[in-house]
Amino acid sequence: MQTPSESTVPATFQEWLDRLARPIEFATKDECAHAGAVKNLSTFVSGQVQLALAQKGIPPVIETRLRFLRELFIDFQSALPLAEQRRRLQAACTLLTLLREAAAEPLSGVAEPAGTMPSAARHERQDLWNQPIQFVKGVGPKRTSLLQRLGIATVEDALWTIPWRYEDRSVMTPIGNLVPGMAASICGTIAKCEAKRTRNRRLSVLEVGIEDETGRMQVVFFNQPYLEDVLAVGKRVMMSGRVIAGRQGWMVPRMDVAQYEVVGEGAESALHVGRIVPVYHETKGWTSRQARVLVKTLLDEHARELRDHLPVTLRARQRLIPIQEAIQDVHFPKAGTDARLLEQGKTPAHRRLAFEELFLLQMALATRQRSVQEQPKGLTFNPRAPIVGKLSRLLPFQLTAAQDQVIREIYRDMISQRPMNRLVQGDVGSGKTVVALHAIVMACGSGYQAALMAPTEILAEQHYRNLKDTLASLGLNVALLRGSDKAVVKKAQAAQLASGEVQVAIGTHALIQKGVGFKNLGLAVVDEQHKFGVMQRKTLIDKGYKPDVLVLTATPIPRTLAMTVYGDLDVSVIDMLPPGRRPVRTFLFSESQRRRAYQILKDELRNQRQAYIVYPLVEESEKTDLQAAIQGAEQLQNGEFAGFTVGLLHGRMKPTEKESVMADFKAGKIHLLVATTVIEVGVDVPNATIMMIEHAERFGLAQLHQLRGRVGRGAEQSYCLLMATWLARSRPKLGRHPLGAEEPASNARERLDALVQSNDGFVIAEEDLRIRGPGEFFGFRQWGMPEFRVANIVRDSDLLQQARLEAFSLLKQDPQLSAPGHQGLKEAMFRKWEKKLELGSVS
Repeated sequence: MQTPSESTVPATFQEWLDRLARPIEFATKDECAHAGAVKNLSTFVSGQVQLALAQKGIPPVIETRLRFLRELFIDFQSALPLAEQRRRLQAACTLLTLLREAAAEPLSGVAEPAGTMPSAARHERQDLWNQPIQFVKGVGPKRTSLLQRLGIATVEDALWTIPWRYEDRSVMTPIGNLVPGMAASICGTIAKCEAKRTRNRRLSVLEVGIEDETGRMQVVFFNQPYLEDVLAVGKRVMMSGRVIAGRQGWMVPRMDVAQYEVVGEGAESALHVGRIVPVYHETKGWTSRQARVLVKTLLDEHARELRDHLPVTLRARQRLIPIQEAIQDVHFPKAGTDARLLEQGKTPAHRRLAFEELFLLQMALATRQRSVQEQPKGLTFNPRAPIVGKLSRLLPFQLTAAQDQVIREIYRDMISQRPMNRLVQGDVGSGKTVVALHAIVMACGSGYQAALMAPTEILAEQHYRNLKDTLASLGLNVALLRGSDKAVVKKAQAAQLASGEVQVAIGTHALIQKGVGFKNLGLAVVDEQHKFGVMQRKTLIDKGYKPDVLVLTATPIPRTLAMTVYGDLDVSVIDMLPPGRRPVRTFLFSESQRRRAYQILKDELRNQRQAYIVYPLVEESEKTDLQAAIQGAEQLQNGEFAGFTVGLLHGRMKPTEKESVMADFKAGKIHLLVATTVIEVGVDVPNATIMMIEHAERFGLAQLHQLRGRVGRGAEQSYCLLMATWLARSRPKLGRHPLGAEEPASNARERLDALVQSNDGFVIAEEDLRIRGPGEFFGFRQWGMPEFRVANIVRDSDLLQQARLEAFSLLKQDPQLSAPGHQGLKEAMFRKWEKKLELGSVS
């Protein structure tokens, strides 16, 4: 039996389903006895699904099921074992049944223009993730724009946007029972609201009198005149805060209000008082009170529609409550819920929702890892290529045991039948570049080209200088590609790469610019990969024929983050430093100790050593910071360090200027190099033994550790001096956060103390994660950090490990998630992660 070959668009979705189903159902008859008689089933199903997906108006749920169907037949052929054919055909029949049910269930109130497949497809009942928040009662277009600021576009988004804290308003203290210094919540009626101006008229004062059956209390608001309309006489309000003495002593107490809310009358007020009350993030025009009303409305109308995607057996093993109960309890906790667990996010409801988020991510990562491993590998590497052995004889030093181990792991990947997708983590100075060199040489010795992409020109140039002589000795041509090069240079290099004349390309984003192509790219090495956007990495890899991928990072990643960001990669760790390296000694100084710090610097310079002084460069104040670095270099040259040569290096200098400065520094012509964080990675001057970091409180721990790694690269003892300006204050309140915002000075002090106490990058990274949390640990989004609404990978690290074990175990049992009980889970996973997985498949 031949499959139909129609390619025209059918009149209705049901008609298209019938056409698609005929050959599948025929092949399934009599326990798939006719499967061999149906030819070209793979091509037919793929073409028909592609035809449907090309139409406009296909609902996401139907689209997801169509993609699952196509996946079943991508490599369907008679050579497959009969048991596998049966499994796939039966799963296809299940999907066809679900698609027919969807097509037969119209949406109420939707006018149906006749005759086209997309309109018929719109018969699919809308699920919560398809229901726009705009059409919920009481929302509308104006509030929709406000909610979108909070990441809420659908009903599902709103239900999964959980409170960020809770207030126990189950017990309201009568005003007559307030005592000095107590923190309390009261509920009463506004009896007075009077706006006043002070004599200098710069300060407005709003005096509010609140009373209940037991007494009267006074509240004063400064410079908030708009509250006169909000807190009008006669309104019922809830206020929480600390009680203090009023003008008339304790006859009329006052409250230093931390929270207030107009609670209204009737049934709605029960949402806001007399219970544990959820507090949501707000935006201008949208309050926590409005959020409570919206969530209550949604729960009343849609709680029963919530689908539990997690398999029953998994929920039983992990002791997870049902999704409906979890969503209800996380928004409106039951009376008697432990307040401590609520604040920590560790109630059964929080645990249930966090587990689902982590589990879906781990399922997605496991799926991506499996898809990479199953890809056919069109590359054949030769570990016995003559230049591989020659490289070992060329190296002037002995590799560490850790380097040898990682190189063996890389070689094993490269000669295997599946593409390499490996991350190499190593502390600063551990020798990751030499490990990458071995992979590059093996690729080139096997007849392929290799590319090494670095985030900055300084790092790319450093790699080029360090590797070109060794590679040239092996007979390999190397090119350095930079965005700042002239057009004629870029054109010549592009021609050499396209012809294969250049075997190794080292560069920045210039490697992925239009016009740059490779003849046969076999290996892509990405250094400090977190500094590249996902699309940039993907573009580089797409230039080759599915090359092997080696990712390097000198930023140690805590285990919990590695399981989320790099969960689909094989991970190697270089956990040893080359012999002879001494740990860098780190000291913390205040502004009042600057002269002492300068003296230590001078002592090193007089001993024929070299030094760095690093200034911060924060995006929000880049112009000011850069000016400070420039002025600092001038002042040091004309002042404290007049007897030495002071150089300046920053990112806005021309490449030739930077090259000249670095060449002079390496040659010893510059004794003291003043720089911005452009030297964070890649700069390698063994004679530089001391670094002073100005405004150290403005840096993250990982960045400080990276900077410190620029010294200690020789055999001499090296030092890092942290200059924290706020330590000089008598009562420091706030320090400058690495990203420009303010943070408690205690956090900044914790970070700096951690750096003083340890040289282990992994210990430092764990401490940084604990202090700052996952969001700030990575900084901006180019890291690819997954976004969670409930889970916190620091707090939920144990849960993350359990979710990972469960996800990989489930996929081992059902790789295609084709079992009927796994369809909803597969839909949820693809709905949340499919697009992100496509973008992140190379990292």
